[in-house]
Order: sequence, then C-alpha cells, then structure tokens
Amino acid sequence: MIEHLPVLLVVLPIVGGTVPLVASLFTDRAGWLVATVTVLVHAALAGLLGWTVWTEGSVSYAVGGFAAPYGIELVVDGLSASVVVLISAVALGVLAYARHAGPHSNAFYSQFLLLVTGLTGMTVTGDVFNLYVFLEITGLAAYGLVASGREASSAVAALKYLIIGTVGASLYLLGVGYALAATGTLNMADLADKLATATGGYDSTLVLTAFGLMVGGLTVKVALFPLHTWQPDAYANAPDSVSAFISALVSTVSAYALARLLFSVFTVDFLEAVPGARWALLALASVSIVAGSALAVSQTNVQRMLAYSSVSQFGLVIAGFTIATPIAVVGATVHLLGHAVMKGGLFAASGIIERETGATTIGGYAGMAARTPVAAGAFAVLALAMVGVPPAVGFLGKWYIVVGAVEAGLWPVVAVLLASTLLTLAYFARLVERLYFAEPTIREDAAVADGGEGTDGSRSSSGYRPDGGASVSTGMIAVVVLAAVLAVALTAAVPALEQLLEQTLPPLLNQ
Repeated sequence: MIEHLPVLLVVLPIVGGTVPLVASLFTDRAGWLVATVTVLVHAALAGLLGWTVWTEGSVSYAVGGFAAPYGIELVVDGLSASVVVLISAVALGVLAYARHAGPHSNAFYSQFLLLVTGLTGMTVTGDVFNLYVFLEITGLAAYGLVASGREASSAVAALKYLIIGTVGASLYLLGVGYALAATGTLNMADLADKLATATGGYDSTLVLTAFGLMVGGLTVKVALFPLHTWQPDAYANAPDSVSAFISALVSTVSAYALARLLFSVFTVDFLEAVPGARWALLALASVSIVAGSALAVSQTNVQRMLAYSSVSQFGLVIAGFTIATPIAVVGATVHLLGHAVMKGGLFAASGIIERETGATTIGGYAGMAARTPVAAGAFAVLALAMVGVPPAVGFLGKWYIVVGAVEAGLWPVVAVLLASTLLTLAYFARLVERLYFAEPTIREDAAVADGGEGTDGSRSSSGYRPDGGASVSTGMIAVVVLAAVLAVALTAAVPALEQLLEQTLPPLLNQ
C-alpha cells in the first residue's frame, strides 16, 4: 500500500473529477460534495505519505512496473512531501470557502480536481517530460477556472493567461528536448549523472541551452518579473474561490518545480561550474523583488496589489533556492509554504470584505474594519505576517534566506533581501492603516453598489449583489481566521520541517 501512495495521489483526483460530469446528467449541484470527499481522501493519503517519509525516508514508484530510467518514476522526499500536504490542506480550505461563495456548477469542481491532479503530479514526478505533462494539465485547469467568472474580463484574463502560459510551457518542453539530446534520458536522477559527463560537460551548448529554456519556461509559470504579466489580471478577475486557490498553489508548485530542476537535475555542481547561470537567476529574482514591490505600491485595486506582491515574494523564494546553501533552501521552503497560506488567506479575506462592504480599492478600505471586524482582523494579521513581523512564519523564512546569503557572501543579494521587507511594509502598512485609522469613504447603504459580488462568487460589473445583502457564510469566515492563525502557528512547525528536509538537502546540495 505504502509504495503505491504516490500514484494513488495522482489517480484519485482524476477519477474524482469525472464523477461531477457524470452526475450532471441528474443534478448540477453534486460537484462540491464529490470534490470534498475526494480531497479529504487525498489529504489522508498525503498525510500518510508524509508520515512515511518522516519515519522511513523517501518513497519511489515505478509507473507500470518499468524501472527507471526507462520508465516513469514518481519520487517523494522531504521537500515534495511538504508540498503535497500543502496542496491537500489548501484545497480543503478553498472548498470550505467555495461551499457558499461558489461557483457551484459540476463543471467547476471537475476543473478544480483536475488542477489538484496537475499540481500533485508536478510535485511527485521524477521525470522531466512527465513534469511537462502535469504542467500542461495544471495550466489548462487554471485557465478554465479563471474563465469561470461571469464577466467578460474573466474570459479575457484567462485568454491572456493561456497565451503566456503556453509560451512558458513550450520553452520548458524545448529545453527538455535539448536535455534529451545531450544525455539520452528524461529521468531526473539519471539526468543529474549524465549532464556532468555529456560532451563538453556543463559548458556544453546543449546543456546550457537546456538550462536556459527549462528555467525560463518555469519562471513564466512562477510569474517572475518581467514574465509576470498574466498574473494580476488572472488573480483580480477570477471568482474569489479561484483567486484564493491559484494564488496559493499554482506559482507555489511551479517554484517548487524550479527548485527540483535546480537541485535534482542540474544540481549545485552546475551552479558552481557555471556561475553566470547562478548570477543570472539571482539577478532575475532580485529584480522581481524590487519591481514587484514597486508595482504593488502603485496599485489602487487591492487584489491587483496582492497579485504584484506575489511577484515580489516569489522573487524572494527563488533567490533563496538559487543561493543553494542548506539554511537558505530551508528558508526558501518555509517561505514558499508560508506564502501559500498567507496569500490564499489574503485573497479570501479581501473577497469577504468586498462582499460585506463593497470595497475593492485601497481608498475604499478606509474604516472598513468597523464594518467587517473579523475579516479585517484576519487580513491585518496575514498582511503583517507577509511583511515578516515576528513571530509569523514570514519572518522566519526571510531570516533563514538572509542568513544563507550572508554565509555565501552574496552581499548585493543581502541588500535586496533586507530592502524587500521595507518594500513589503510600504504597501501592506498603508492598507492596514486604511482599515483601522481612516474615515470611511463608502457609505453603508451604498455598499451593494460598489464592487459587490454575485451569489456564484463572480464579480459583478455593476457591483449589485442579487441577494441584496452581504453574502458571507460562517465557513468563509472560518477559513480566513484559520489562515491567520496558521500564519503565526506554523512558526512552531519549522524545526520539524527542517528535520524532514535534512533527508533531502544533503544529497541535493552535495553536503
């Protein structure tokens, strides 16, 4: 049973995703229940797999019984187990939110489970071509979910996401072709052995081209500056449930895939042998940190501000992985997982504030804490956690990355990392100040006419709420409160995560 867990985690949501489509022949409201049962089982399997990795070490599975490197291999170690558990946890939270917020159609939940499939597959695969397959599954499901809003802007945002995402996936696939030409294999572990001994070694044109294309393709999916242009529109125009889900997981798992590529395929030896590649990636990450923050500060719409914040935060994560010292990688992993909780919670909280007050802009948030105290309180906690205020998990992740950069002597990167905290404070402190210390700019009787949402969770261009009032459930409130609690409580779990990663980091970082 244990050795089959990796493939079961992938197959389960595929099978679950077909059930709502069949159920549509009888009812259009079976999707949520099917998705919830499927994700609950997925979470149980993910937890069991995590415990197995904790107690027994890495788990691998040869699909179809064909042993690597000729067959497709699924591999779960300390790093990937953490991401799989995160996928299940966030999916459950979003389902609790979507129970009332919507969308409610069976087709939506089939796409939801398809996205869970793609994300899980990206996390557990040990094959670079298989990673491309799951990358495309993730992309197709995400495009459909973004387009599930009722407004034309949702379809436009999804189309933009599709075009740019397809370019990124195509670049990655082209890089896989170069890697195959250089080594004759697609298995990650086998690639790591053969890339170093390929004709010309790491300086080979084939190897360098493969690295540039594969990393370049994944940075589009991560949404690093200037490859981020799909993200603000996708996050701001999708239904609230979708914004919370994709902001928490899609770029997160893509960043994990990039880290897996760096450590399990090209390895730290490549980064040391080709310092230009490391500095190029560090430069891209640093520019993303600064540019993302600058763009976030200039926004008036809250959800677009949160989207640009992700551009900056993922720059921080990729910088940590590229520094490639054990403490920096632990810090990048902590921030990667913590960011998923914090950013998903922030989008969910902004959706509740919009529903209860009609506020969608930074100016409109003025004085709204009095009107929606619980959601505003959770938003404030999550915002401060994102800044890195102790004892939140955002502080610990950033601190580890900075220490890793100091150990590596990367002083320009240290300066950017320290500045990132002040830059993040620049836009989140302004928003929290508006919530609690500014005079309201939206009248209570005008709330439903200023940016409200429909009962299916999609934004209305007129701002009118068909139900005539605040459409917020206890489950929605519970989700954002839990996210705020976890943003602080996860700090206590960092030592355990660090111990779990010790099984992964030595071979990956050549320690």
